[in-house]
Amino acid sequence: MSLEFVSLETIQFIANQYGYLAVFFGIALENAGIPIPGETVTLVGGFLAGSGELTYWYVLGCAIMGAVFGDSCGYLIGKYSGWPFMLKLGRIFRIEETKLMDVKNQFSKNAAKAVFFGRFITLLRIFAGPLAGIAQMSYWKFLLCNFAGATIWALTMVSLSFFVGQVVPLEKLVSWVAKFGIVALILVVAWILIPIWLESLKQKKHAQVFNTDD
Repeated sequence: MSLEFVSLETIQFIANQYGYLAVFFGIALENAGIPIPGETVTLVGGFLAGSGELTYWYVLGCAIMGAVFGDSCGYLIGKYSGWPFMLKLGRIFRIEETKLMDVKNQFSKNAAKAVFFGRFITLLRIFAGPLAGIAQMSYWKFLLCNFAGATIWALTMVSLSFFVGQVVPLEKLVSWVAKFGIVALILVVAWILIPIWLESLKQKKHAQVFNTDD
């Protein structure tokens, strides 16, 4: 996820100055739940590897380790303090605890998929770890999905910028990846909300039929 107030030029400067540390901490902080452009930092790292300024395998390793470490921190935060925080937010916005529990249970059913595929989806990459912790997903199951997802995601991002970044402007590549993440987010939201909306319509129809019969 890229924030408007962090320019690509700034990210490139940081990556040039700190190299592998920038890649590791960039994605680690984002996956821990802090909305910084970790994905863009990783793309820049792959681009610098393609231009010979960094080593491909070191960038890939730092991206994987940063993603796993960051998500694990997010998981622990969610597990030990996430649910009380959600309840407080629920009281502020007048959301019943039973509805929050329904959301928690729904996420629990799809937690493994969310952790594995969430890295490619804007926002979900940031919140998948904390949400898995809130859902009390088994840590070892989480770690397995986390590592597998991190490896495939990092391999895709670093390789994409390493190879394609040499023939396509980095700005355009970053834009393409960001748009893909947004489209993926829209599809996921639709996948979640449409069944809920249809179920709500179904319940309303049943209620109308029941009232008519009376």
